[in-house]
Amino acid sequence: MPLDLPDRRATRRDLPWPTRGLAYGGDYNPEQWPESVQREDVALMREAGVNLVTLGVFSWGHLEVADGEWELGWLDRVLDRLHENEIMVDLATPSAAPPIWLHRAHPEILPVSRTGVRYAQGGRLGWCPSSPVFRRYAVRMASVLAARYGDHPAVRMWHVGNEFGGGNRHCYCDVSAAHFRSWLTDRYGDVTTLNAAWGTAFWGHRYGSIDEVLPPRDSESAANPSLLLDFDRFSSDALLADYQAERDAVREHVRDRPVTTNFMVQEGPGVVDHAAWSEHVDIRANDHYLIADDPLPEEEWAFGADRMRGLDPSRPWLLMEHSTSAVNWQPRNRSKAPGELMRHSLTHVARGADGALFFQWRQSVQGAEQFHSAMLPHAGTRTKVWQEVVELGQAMRALGEVAGSTVAPAPVALLYDDVAGWAWQRGQKPHHDLSAAHAARDLHRALWRRGVTCDIVPPHADLSGRAVVLVPALYLTDDATAAAVASAAASGARVLVTYLSGTVDPDDRVRTGGYAGAFAALCGVYVEEFFVLQHHETVAVRTADGHAGTARDWTERVHADDATVLGTYAEGHLAGLPAWTRRAVGAGAAWYLSARLAESTLTRVVDDVLADAGLTAPAQAAPGIEVVRRVGEGRSWMFLINHTDRDVPVAATGHELLTRQDVAGSLTIPAGAVRAVREADRAG
Repeated sequence: MPLDLPDRRATRRDLPWPTRGLAYGGDYNPEQWPESVQREDVALMREAGVNLVTLGVFSWGHLEVADGEWELGWLDRVLDRLHENEIMVDLATPSAAPPIWLHRAHPEILPVSRTGVRYAQGGRLGWCPSSPVFRRYAVRMASVLAARYGDHPAVRMWHVGNEFGGGNRHCYCDVSAAHFRSWLTDRYGDVTTLNAAWGTAFWGHRYGSIDEVLPPRDSESAANPSLLLDFDRFSSDALLADYQAERDAVREHVRDRPVTTNFMVQEGPGVVDHAAWSEHVDIRANDHYLIADDPLPEEEWAFGADRMRGLDPSRPWLLMEHSTSAVNWQPRNRSKAPGELMRHSLTHVARGADGALFFQWRQSVQGAEQFHSAMLPHAGTRTKVWQEVVELGQAMRALGEVAGSTVAPAPVALLYDDVAGWAWQRGQKPHHDLSAAHAARDLHRALWRRGVTCDIVPPHADLSGRAVVLVPALYLTDDATAAAVASAAASGARVLVTYLSGTVDPDDRVRTGGYAGAFAALCGVYVEEFFVLQHHETVAVRTADGHAGTARDWTERVHADDATVLGTYAEGHLAGLPAWTRRAVGAGAAWYLSARLAESTLTRVVDDVLADAGLTAPAQAAPGIEVVRRVGEGRSWMFLINHTDRDVPVAATGHELLTRQDVAGSLTIPAGAVRAVREADRAG
């Protein structure tokens, strides 16, 4: 029988943070090493300032060596040794790595690909999210560990699984198909409603009953995009139900320590719906890795951190994994330059994380991730990486007083949605080379360069009190979100809506009557047709005051029915037509941007929106200096991150925590360095 559906009620609890001050450490895999090395590990952890390690993530086969046969003595010894050295533990349920004996006894738990091939043993996350057999074994494992270690003084947090969906997001087996049909029945109730929602009249794909529905398995032509979208939604929910089952098994024995799992929030849409998951973890945690070919990685770090914080700006979160240097899974894995480790880590702390952990503590000499960097590299302690790990540990201790504070309330909200991203990515679209996150990154980059902090929030977030609301290519938009954005504008917010926003409804049905769709009335525009630009093709645009610029990738044929034209296309099929517009709305205003503008031109548009809202950068800093404030209990801390290769003076007054010097009016930030000033005479 298929498994139950997830409990959608919020189940997050407010529990103590696992460490005093900021958390610092990483994944620890002692089962890979003899006890002599484990003893050296603890000594080096103390030298590095480690106060929290994630333990047991991939250790199932070393804990349950055969069905019901446990060998826990080694874990007892590791936990006791860590406790003796005042190193706290985030203890994992190791369901990310089912043991070989389980795969041999129950090969039916392995996922099935879209082409109908069942995967073999040998990877991680080798289990079908809908498998009741796997669920039974995983819950038993979680119960055994929680019963034994629930009161262990070293264990301050519990970590369910690892990167849910990072290798088993979709399974197309018959068990998953039955579970999917159960999910569809819960969502739609009957086949008539489902047929209407999916538009199955197209190609005559009408279902006679929900029992006829299959997952979107391999076929020779394109699949129904509504089916694809719902299968993504279902897959996220199936994984959430697995997380909840293990979490609840832990909570039966552990009631006073937080339980979490690690999200994978970066640039694009996630493998799960992070907004839906976030109310089910006691501490929000994230894995965020450097993308080697990103032309502006420091802005991408900020983007990922702002997305993570935006899930709940009112409390800190945890950077559960990042890398000390190169990873091993990208086409060309770039090592971090000197100082980049510190900047990467403290960017996340500046933007709301109360800890920075790595994968992993000691670099593996064998296995699939042997060339993934670690806190203690293959070359040992006589290395740049080790020196910087020790320096970062010292910095994290020096910054301990910021723990529990939050980022100063951001005046700008940028709407971002995993589900809308899935809708754009799946199925045939006008532009298949345009990522789901491109417009969000474009707008975030413009703000980042101006030093304006924004919260990247889910569409259902409260928008009251925001000076600016950005809606970048929010392809799928429900009526409630459209109404909330319109209400924000009427109440005084300046709203900027870009192309592709509001195009389809939650059933992936195109909103007819103009492609601005859900936002057409708000923006006062009528969008009749997309004009996708080809590779290396650009179109000139011009502002009302004569400034010339360019657009690339995407343009639209727009009519300003009830809006003022601020920029026009200057050539081609769209010459003379609006490129972007503004409409007064109540106490606020709504802009519509129909083109992907070059960075300099987009920056002018964003500057106009910010100026119209009365916003300026929070500190007068030179280009390349990132400025973020955290506040709490009447105090504020200004983080200053220098991404340039020169020393830069910045206006500041207070006490600098990393160098322990008082600052009176001006502070010079060395090239590539970070400073954090506890500010004087600020109420927070």
